[in-house]
Amino acid sequence: MADANDLASGNAIREGDFVLLWFDEDDVSYLVEARPGKKAAIHRGRPLEVDSWIGAPYGTKVECAHGTGYLLKPSTEDLMFKNSRESGVIYPKDAGLILIRAGISAGKKVLEVGTGSGTLTGALARAVAPDGRVFTHDRRDDFLELARKNIRRFGLQDYVEFRRREPQEAFPEKDFDAVILDIPTPWEEVDVVKEAMKGSAALISLNPTFNQIERMAEALRRAGFIRVEACELLERPILAREGKTRPVQRMVSHTEFIVSAVKVNS
Repeated sequence: MADANDLASGNAIREGDFVLLWFDEDDVSYLVEARPGKKAAIHRGRPLEVDSWIGAPYGTKVECAHGTGYLLKPSTEDLMFKNSRESGVIYPKDAGLILIRAGISAGKKVLEVGTGSGTLTGALARAVAPDGRVFTHDRRDDFLELARKNIRRFGLQDYVEFRRREPQEAFPEKDFDAVILDIPTPWEEVDVVKEAMKGSAALISLNPTFNQIERMAEALRRAGFIRVEACELLERPILAREGKTRPVQRMVSHTEFIVSAVKVNS
């Protein structure tokens, strides 16, 4: 069981918390909700009783029939990849740059167009909590409903407002600190999102092809945005082992091109 320090610091597993059950032998993990009477199905033996996890400190070792697992506190990356989804996932490498380049932090007001399954929405919500808010819009009701479930699942519903919206429809909210566009034709939204942004607010657009980012960059310049830049992040894991460290043969290469710009007052 957790000691007083774990309880005081919030490092004890509470009923309803999500726990990452991670196996060292093969780097397999499961995201499990800590509920009384629940059993966690695993690949290394019989299902594990979750009752004993409640009250234990994060980092606890769990022995099973054919291996050893650890009860870890899920990171934002873990939550992003364990989301239920029907659309493309935003990779952590891209999400990190978005948060930094757009200056998204606690208390900020963020506009997202293109909710999808809510993967990036959740990362944005964690960043703006506890005093900020994310207003996310999508034209598809099924995506919005799935995103709501994912956001509620991870306890972030207090920081997100969901809106159904048609393309180029005006936004009821104004004075956003940052705007994220994850839609196929973002250049069609430049003028309407500009009206909803604060001066010096950042705009980030995510698109997979060169043709899209070229068209978006020109639309931003025509609309008076400055600091129009585009980049791509590649992630290459390294096998760090004594005497035989080398890159892995597979890597996370192209996922999205990231176009960024800053609004200035005319």
